[in-house]
Amino acid sequence: MAANAYTLVIGTKRYSSWSLRPWLLMRQAGIGFEEVLVPLRLTTTSPEILKYSPSGLVPVLKHGDLTIWDSLAIAEYLNERHPTARLWPADASVRAEARSVAAEMHSGFRELRLGLPMDFTSNSLKPEINEQCAADIGRIVEVWRGCRARHGSGGPFLFGAFSVADAMYAPVASRFSSYAVKLADYGDEGSAEAYRAMMMALPPMIDW
Repeated sequence: MAANAYTLVIGTKRYSSWSLRPWLLMRQAGIGFEEVLVPLRLTTTSPEILKYSPSGLVPVLKHGDLTIWDSLAIAEYLNERHPTARLWPADASVRAEARSVAAEMHSGFRELRLGLPMDFTSNSLKPEINEQCAADIGRIVEVWRGCRARHGSGGPFLFGAFSVADAMYAPVASRFSSYAVKLADYGDEGSAEAYRAMMMALPPMIDW
């Protein structure tokens, strides 16, 4: 493999929601990479990750001598290097909205993460939905519905065409599937559920 090729270091696919984001982004955009998988929840996990990541966390993108150890930073770097992949919407105002919802996912929804931990290959799991977790689910339904209503004419994704925003919310789609969350109970009239199902049916999501 060429010295300047991409290497993406990820954690166990069943559990690592953060790893799924850049992995899906690169696969969906057709950006080639070598995959290095570090098994999580083992005594060897931390020292193994530290071989690649200064933060001790995955995912990590290696590109030549460069190391990028945050999922959103990886997405921004790939966007700059692959402008023809159109990883963000072309329109500036729409792009600002897409970045806003992506950043909201990146930094928020703590109770959702705690109540519905990612377990990609399981189904019919029992969630721990407290009041704040329910509010988190409702907010995500609101984001999905709003984006689809405003931008859905251009395709099935949040902003029509696939973007970083979809990659950021992919783990949530998997959580809603694993825990059989009924989005109609959180204000969905069908568009959020259709988006969840579409995301889970993407070939890269099936491969993951």
